Amino acid sequence: MKAFITGGAGFIGSNLADALLQNGHEVIVYDNLSTGHHKFIEHNTSEENYTLVKADVLEKEKLIESMAECDMVFHFQANADVRGGMQNTAIDVEQNILGTHNVLEGIRINGIKKIAFASSATVYGEPEQIPTPEDISPIQTSLYGASKFSAEAMIQAYAEYFDIKSYIFRFVSFMGPRYTHGVIWDFMKKLKQNPAELEILGDGSQRKSYLHVSDGIRAILTAIEMSNEKTNIFNLGNREWINVIDLADIVIETMGLSDVEYTYTGGKRGWKGDTPFVHLAIDKITALGWEPRFTVEETIVDTVRYLMKNEDLLDYRK
Repeated sequence: MKAFITGGAGFIGSNLADALLQNGHEVIVYDNLSTGHHKFIEHNTSEENYTLVKADVLEKEKLIESMAECDMVFHFQANADVRGGMQNTAIDVEQNILGTHNVLEGIRINGIKKIAFASSATVYGEPEQIPTPEDISPIQTSLYGASKFSAEAMIQAYAEYFDIKSYIFRFVSFMGPRYTHGVIWDFMKKLKQNPAELEILGDGSQRKSYLHVSDGIRAILTAIEMSNEKTNIFNLGNREWINVIDLADIVIETMGLSDVEYTYTGGKRGWKGDTPFVHLAIDKITALGWEPRFTVEETIVDTVRYLMKNEDLLDYRK
C-alpha cells in the first residue's frame, strides 16, 4: 500500500516508517521536524519508496495535497508533552484536535478509507479498574488526555459518516531506539548535569507500564491485518509495571553510576494530571496473536543504552 504518516520523523513514527518499508510498502512522511529528528530518517531519504514532506498538519491545503492517492493514513503527529497543557492551554487543542480534524478532512477529500491513530493511556484519566480495559468510560484529568479522547471521537464520527475504517491505539509510554522524551530521558538529562543527585517528581511510588517500540509497532500492524470492524480500539501495553524508584535504580545501574542521592518533589503525582498507576489490559490485542517480547526491565535497559550511544539527543529538546 501507499502509507501516509504524520509525525513520521518522530520516535514512534520513524520506527513505523522503517517497518512499513521493510514490508514492501510505499511511505510518505509528513513532519514539521519540530520534535522529529533528521537522524531518524536519513537512512531512508534515498529510498525509492520513501518521500519526506516537511510541513505542519495545521497547513491544511498542503496536508490535503500531500495525501493524494494514498491508501492509508497513520496519524501519529501530536503535541507529545503531557505536562505542556498547564503552561500553554491552547497547544493540545491546536496540535491534537484541530490537527486531527485537518487530517480527517484530507482523508475525506482524497477518498482514503483507512486511518490508524496514536491515542494514549491518558484518555482513561485515573481509572478505578486496573488493568484498565478498553470499555471503561473515562473522566479526563489532563488537557492532553482530553485532546486525545476528543480526536478519537472525531475519528469515530468520520468513520460513520464517510465509511472509513479506523484503528485507535491507546498507548502506555513507548521506549526504545529514538526515544526522545519521558521519564528515562528526563532522568538521564539530570544525571548528565549532576551524576551525584537525581530529582524525582512526586514521591517515586507512581506505578507505570512501558512497552518497547518494536513491540508496539508489531501490535499496530497485527491489529490492522487481523481486525476488521469499522472502529477498532486497542490498548497497547505490557503485562508488567514498575514504580518510578525501581525504574531510577535500573537507569543508574545501566549508566554505571553509584551513590546517587534521590530527592523528591513530593505527592502521589509528578504533576497535575499525572496518573499514579498506569496499567492497561491487553487481552484484546493478545487475542489476535500478539505478545510483547521485551519485559519492562529489558525495555528500560535498551532505552538507556540507546541514549548513552546517542547522547546528543539529551540536548535536542529543552
